[in-house]
Amino acid sequence: MGKLTARKVETAKPGSYGDGDNLFLRVRASGSRAWVFRYVQDGKPREIGMGALSLAEARDKADAMRKAVRNGTDPAHVIRPPEGRIRRTFEAVALETIEALRPGWKNAKHCQQWENTLRDYAYPVLGEMPVDSVTVTDVLKVLSPIWRDKTETATRLRQRIEAVLDRAAALGERDRDRINPAVWKGNLEHLLPKAQKVQKREHFAAVPYRELPVVMAKIREQNSMSALCLRTIALTACRSGEIRGLQWDEVDLERKVLTIPASRTKTQKEHTVPMSDEVIEILTALSELGTSGTVFTARAGKPLSDVAVSKALHHAAPGTTVHGMRSAFRDWAGDKTHHQREVIEQCLAHAVGGVEGAYRRGDALEKRRKVMDDWGRFLGVQTGNVVSLGVRHEGTLANN
Repeated sequence: MGKLTARKVETAKPGSYGDGDNLFLRVRASGSRAWVFRYVQDGKPREIGMGALSLAEARDKADAMRKAVRNGTDPAHVIRPPEGRIRRTFEAVALETIEALRPGWKNAKHCQQWENTLRDYAYPVLGEMPVDSVTVTDVLKVLSPIWRDKTETATRLRQRIEAVLDRAAALGERDRDRINPAVWKGNLEHLLPKAQKVQKREHFAAVPYRELPVVMAKIREQNSMSALCLRTIALTACRSGEIRGLQWDEVDLERKVLTIPASRTKTQKEHTVPMSDEVIEILTALSELGTSGTVFTARAGKPLSDVAVSKALHHAAPGTTVHGMRSAFRDWAGDKTHHQREVIEQCLAHAVGGVEGAYRRGDALEKRRKVMDDWGRFLGVQTGNVVSLGVRHEGTLANN
């Protein structure tokens, strides 16, 4: 490209003049000038009239038309978009992206995070924009205000915007040859500081296992659904989401086990959990309330949130995390008991590989039951120590 000059275009006599790369200027006997784009399709020469344009405009259009040919789309659409073609908005493609990825996500929380971050930060800037018009400047308008104060959220949001724009390109709604404006390497890395340099790290301590019996005593003083859920999390050493989402059909009071299905575990494997006496008392009392579906419910029968359970812990041990209960269990089991390491790891539903993983065959339920019974005794449980959950407490339970 570049054989012609603006002066040549203005003064050319009748005839056809090539500018290079498929672009030609046609000058008629009348003196009128028009541009033509020539290409080959299915072995046959094709020609598209581009009309009267400046040299710069003609080159830009020809560039877009060559890219259309490479992408397998009709280059004529660059000049005359097909009737009825709708340029979808960023939000429309984002919602479609979420639905397409949803089956591959392990839990609803991940999907909710996608929806919330895009809704709160991306849509106010990008939502109504045609997805093919989003630029680096637009992405920076989204990320810059939160890059320093909410760094982790911002980095995940960047990845989600990148995924949405990648999908648009794959569907032919963005130019495949243009760099994704949300990509980090070779792009935003030159415009934003590295996340590690600006991220504010907040470390919340786990409750040391030696202090946990005292903390559990304080939790037992709280008569709320979130406190009951928290006690169950601590006593089973399960992940918070596994107990918050516990269903009654996963509870077997006769066999004294909980069975967390593979769909609700981090390892994607079913996890059977032996229940100590206090867990049995909690669930037995809750079963007498006649509830169904989810065991630990908030208002309107919805599962408890992570925030609600965390608040119950912070009343007893400020600045600590619910997940730290698992760390405390692991430290206690390793420091104060003689239980086998592989049995302890299985209590935590940790994957154990290598020879050790191949050697272990069953789920060692009875061995794990002994571990959890010892854990329950360590936490100070005494039969009959559970607060009664009679009718007089229904209002309290329903509103926590």
